[in-house]
Amino acid sequence: MIFLDTSAIYALADKSDPNHTTAYDKFQNILKSGEIFLLHNYILLESVALLQARLGLPSAVLFLRNAKSFEIEWIDRDSHEEAEHELERIGKRGTSLVDCTSFVVMRRRGVKKVFAFDPDFQDQGFSLY
Repeated sequence: MIFLDTSAIYALADKSDPNHTTAYDKFQNILKSGEIFLLHNYILLESVALLQARLGLPSAVLFLRNAKSFEIEWIDRDSHEEAEHELERIGKRGTSLVDCTSFVVMRRRGVKKVFAFDPDFQDQGFSLY
């Protein structure tokens, strides 16, 4: 299982993104390997908002349709509160609540690899795919 971050989702969608070619190649390799993608509903929300704002509604809707093939963890109150504590613990301006939620989900699920272009994952002990 590989965690899927907004940074990779956006790089896949935007052909002008500097990471687009790398993201596309990595995505194809992950698909060929049969690995399952995991994300949580905060990633869905963050990605849709970013895609809609930068690339338009059709891009956001296409992502939502395709996201049904991924494993999605729905964040409950306890997980949200744990992510809030993680945010306070890290205490770094650039690390978002969504990132902290990802760290919580990944640790709970035992996921070590993340498809992302965000170095905060490495800072927290995860491996970038």
